Amino acid sequence: MSDESAAAISATRRDWVTEHREMYLKSGGSQGHIVDITAVGGRQFATHCLIKYQGRKSGKTFITPLCYADIGGEVVICASKGGADHHPAWYLNLIELPQIEFQIATQAFRGIWREPETKERERIWNFFTDCHPFYRDYQESTDRTLPLVMFTAHEEIPVFTLSDATGVRNI
Repeated sequence: MSDESAAAISATRRDWVTEHREMYLKSGGSQGHIVDITAVGGRQFATHCLIKYQGRKSGKTFITPLCYADIGGEVVICASKGGADHHPAWYLNLIELPQIEFQIATQAFRGIWREPETKERERIWNFFTDCHPFYRDYQESTDRTLPLVMFTAHEEIPVFTLSDATGVRNI
């Protein structure tokens, strides 16, 4: 998918993403974790997490809602950017950081992240796209391999709030 097509999709979804993030944050995670995304080819009970990270250039704190799956006690997300030809900013920021902070429903954690490789990646990709089938379409629309990021919780931390984010960024 061209960057222009991805930008058009992003613009269409920007309000929804902002509303979703704010609902998740304002409710302390009691809302926004499970969301019906059938309108965009997803499932009725699609699971979403929040990730919190520092901008590699700005130093600002960003919070981004993303679809996730849980496999073998690890959380897995995909750096799809809707099938754009370049990686999302959150992924470029994350790969510069040794840890990740994430929230699932009403619990938040600090942990470590990794990217699965080769056969493990294939197995995880198949599981993830069974949970969120529209990611297959995203992969087909670009020549880049969509990165999978897995993380494991090591420490419970306070849930995220709107005031935690000093920057505003959508997917």
